[in-house]
Amino acid sequence: MIEFKHVEKKYPNGLTALKDVNVTIEQGEYVAIIGLSGAGKSTFIRCINRMHDITKGKIYVNNVDVGSLRGREIRKLRRSIGMIFQSFHLVTRTNVLKNVLVSFVPELPFWRKVIGIFTKDHKVKALTALDKVGILDKAYIRVDQLSGGQQQRVALARTLAQAPQIILADEPVASLDPVTANQVMQDFRRINRELNMTVVMNIHHVELALTYADRVIGIRSGEIVFDGNAADVNDDVLSLIYNGQKVEGMSVNESTVSKKNPVA
Repeated sequence: MIEFKHVEKKYPNGLTALKDVNVTIEQGEYVAIIGLSGAGKSTFIRCINRMHDITKGKIYVNNVDVGSLRGREIRKLRRSIGMIFQSFHLVTRTNVLKNVLVSFVPELPFWRKVIGIFTKDHKVKALTALDKVGILDKAYIRVDQLSGGQQQRVALARTLAQAPQIILADEPVASLDPVTANQVMQDFRRINRELNMTVVMNIHHVELALTYADRVIGIRSGEIVFDGNAADVNDDVLSLIYNGQKVEGMSVNESTVSKKNPVA
């Protein structure tokens, strides 16, 4: 579904963020991208939906050369790829349902955009998405009255409402407390399994990556230095990915024993 072929990304300041990256991600995989800050994790994710253009190589999504797309074609690609950020990008002074309905704005005729009227079908899809992440009862509550975890679930519901094939998540739990972060990660895994939806997540929390993702890609200085099953990640692998630096708060040998506990 997603294929990187000899991809390089160099920024105007001369920084090479990705170096000869060759990766294939199949439909329905749950992939965690880990590595030090500045290693190229966010760049990797943002090149998939053309938020960043690559310097060399090719990226294919469903056999379509992403770099060849223009204008409307890029917008169509992005409709099939949901993007979730660390900051929730919600309108906090309005209710949850209206925030989810925003996902349908690009497909509205001009007159509906002007007056902000959505169809019954749009509302049903939005409410269904809220139900999938367990906050249907919050539909008519203002966003600023929700907890951080609930707000992240609103952002996830907004993405699900557009029925994407792929979800890209850039540090989606970085600002959440440990309990809430686990709850949100459970949502991602449940959606991945129930909908066979591809999830590619950039995450700093190694323990969460190993607990919930099936596959881990380790990036160091723009290069893929590990690509394999989460169960195969050990202290030596982490040392390779993190350039010998200690991963704070993480003991792989202890955590991996119980890493695949069932999630409802």
